[in-house]
Amino acid sequence: MGQKKHRGLASVYTLGCFKNRVDSEHLMRQLEYGGWEIIPDAVEEDYPLDVLVINTCGFIHPAREESINFILEALQAKEEGLLGQVLIMGCLSGRYKTELEKELPTADGFFGVNDIPRICAHMGVSYAPLLDCERVLSTPAHYAYLKISEGCDRGCAYCAIPLIRGNHLSRPKEALLAEARFLAAQGVKELNLVAQDTSFYGMDLTGKRELTGLMEDLCRIDGIEWIRLLYTYPQGFPRDVLRLMATEPKICHYVDIPLQHIADNVLGAMRRNTTRSETLQLIEDFRTFVPDICLRTTLMVGHPGEDEQAFRQLLDFVETTRFERMGAFTYSEEEGTYGARYLKDTVPEKVKQERYAALMELQKGISFAYNTSRVGSRCTLLADYVLVAEGEEPVVLGRSRAEAPEVDGYIVLERAGNTEPGTLVNVRITRATAYDLFAEI
Repeated sequence: MGQKKHRGLASVYTLGCFKNRVDSEHLMRQLEYGGWEIIPDAVEEDYPLDVLVINTCGFIHPAREESINFILEALQAKEEGLLGQVLIMGCLSGRYKTELEKELPTADGFFGVNDIPRICAHMGVSYAPLLDCERVLSTPAHYAYLKISEGCDRGCAYCAIPLIRGNHLSRPKEALLAEARFLAAQGVKELNLVAQDTSFYGMDLTGKRELTGLMEDLCRIDGIEWIRLLYTYPQGFPRDVLRLMATEPKICHYVDIPLQHIADNVLGAMRRNTTRSETLQLIEDFRTFVPDICLRTTLMVGHPGEDEQAFRQLLDFVETTRFERMGAFTYSEEEGTYGARYLKDTVPEKVKQERYAALMELQKGISFAYNTSRVGSRCTLLADYVLVAEGEEPVVLGRSRAEAPEVDGYIVLERAGNTEPGTLVNVRITRATAYDLFAEI
């Protein structure tokens, strides 16, 4: 039961990664308990909000730009009397608090990534540690993200995350299991494990990687049907996770592993602590232990040291490896990072964009070939959304174990009948596009 006093209507609007979303959901539970009515990801156009909390991203320049633009729109709405207070939290706010306070004087408060108790106090709520394992979901009710650790010890040349979120800190297993049981009780069927580096889980607790044991225990929680592994790191990836994946039916045959590059000179400049040969061996292990595994990676183009030969190696690597899922981004110099201090950003922006376009065009063909190979096959679909057009049968957007929420394509279930969100349905794939599939019951 929450505190009885009604304090008003508030929203926490999340920008950036899934880890930010988990932070927002923990904050919303505290505020809800403290008497606030909470509507996730609402804006002033939809509701007369008394408080809008904006959870910002500060990872790379485009993300910062998106956060700033959203803040400016919210402050304009406040000036027009459409909003009450505007509070800013998260990575951007934590890193650039002093600058933002000067540039955005009409905002009502700036808070960092670990400032949930301070935000609660600002909003008149006493922080309740007993609620640390509870959340207000802002995703569809049947899936959620479980953040298993915070921060990162890696020190990659291009990355500002350790400057923003600090060193790696694993959450105790007991707290994670309690949170997972809470989520299961709310109807969550799919857990997506996230962190800055999920594969490093446990090193600060016991001196060894404890991800496999955590996943084994999560599998024992009633109600959880799928467990998906996101945000892993190639160096030192624990092979016992693959052995568990091959034998445990609840674990999706899916790994998200941002590799960033394949050329040794670029990996060295990036300070990734791995090599081309080690990466190729890891991919071979993935597909040996789990032959039907779906691999998702993220690659970077234009990093200092990436000449034409290195970029050609990257293209050849993608062509040969044929990742089922792939995203990419261009290098941007981030203040305070090793790259900004010691490496010269020598690749022109035009060349970066050309390389990005070439890489994504190559992947588009690979993705289409992979999706086409699935036509005629059968799978279990988890329904995410039901779309109803007047006079037409409902259409369901869903995913199989081979699609992660929000970053991969959908399986479009046509003639879905009375299928509801959160339902597991046996379907047959009927046709494919480069990024989406179509199916029938």
